[in-house]
Amino acid sequence: MSFGTLLFTWLHGELVGSDEFGNRYYIDKRTKGAKRERRWVLYKGEAEASRVPPEWHAWLHATIAEPPVTPSEKRPWQQPHVPNLTGTNLAYRPPGHVLKGGQRAKVSGDYEPWSPN
Repeated sequence: MSFGTLLFTWLHGELVGSDEFGNRYYIDKRTKGAKRERRWVLYKGEAEASRVPPEWHAWLHATIAEPPVTPSEKRPWQQPHVPNLTGTNLAYRPPGHVLKGGQRAKVSGDYEPWSPN
């Protein structure tokens, strides 16, 4: 985060809460209670939007009026957060991808290319 963001938060921000990742959520004291409030998050560590839990995402986008008090109960099918790996060496690359050697499996005999007669 930049010095300007920290200064703006110090001057105009009111801490509303934090989440399990250590992110802190703020509301602008000047727009509090107005029809369109200004809300933002200060990330702990690297700024990555995928680390915002769903309940806080809903509050940031004014889907819900009140900030979440407790984290929502995790469903059995939910997995722990994994950062967005796009652009890194750990990103998913399907078979045949140029960065995985560029060799893909041969197509089966049921493929016929279209040709205009």
